[in-house]
Amino acid sequence: MSNAGVQGATPGTTGIVLHRAFLYDLFVWLVSLGREPAYREKTLDLAGLKRGESVLDIGCGTGTLAIAAKQRVGPAGKVYGVDASPEMLARAGRKANKAGAEVVFKNGIAEALPFPNGQFDAVLSTVMLHHLGSKARQQCAHEVRRILKPGGRVLAIDCARPAPGKKGLLDHFHHHGYVNLQDLVALLTEAGLKTVESGAVGVGDLRFVLASAP
Repeated sequence: MSNAGVQGATPGTTGIVLHRAFLYDLFVWLVSLGREPAYREKTLDLAGLKRGESVLDIGCGTGTLAIAAKQRVGPAGKVYGVDASPEMLARAGRKANKAGAEVVFKNGIAEALPFPNGQFDAVLSTVMLHHLGSKARQQCAHEVRRILKPGGRVLAIDCARPAPGKKGLLDHFHHHGYVNLQDLVALLTEAGLKTVESGAVGVGDLRFVLASAP
């Protein structure tokens, strides 16, 4: 039996909050070009998750990545997911219970993460930052720096802007934001994090930055 649970009350955020869980899962399917399992495993590989680590997934949506992260870190590891949408978290809790995965989901916002200083070995931010304005992104990056353990790492993945004249797949469905690779690097650097690796994820226009705390 899983101990997955949802904690906290609905907070306020200046960013875009997705509430329709089905549409979120469709969004992830589109971002991954229909290869969600492979994209998810590649994400966890890039993060370098190890057994026994403490992990946070920011903007966890319906919890699929957090549940997969729990499988990576094992029984001794701890995984949390945070999202501003109670609807998303409710579905995430059901998914975790069905999978028998002990993941704690909290209602919270990226600009003020509900965790103490230095709690996590790894933080994941996947296709979330483009939902935030520039100030909220900076606040989120500083919050990530705060909650990481010394030497901890953050993996940020987001959609880069397509080449001029080329539409990304998501543009055919809704107005979609972008965060280019150099902007991801600059954002994390300004927050006091050091880039370890960066580049293309290998899925669509997705780019990643892996950075570490001092």
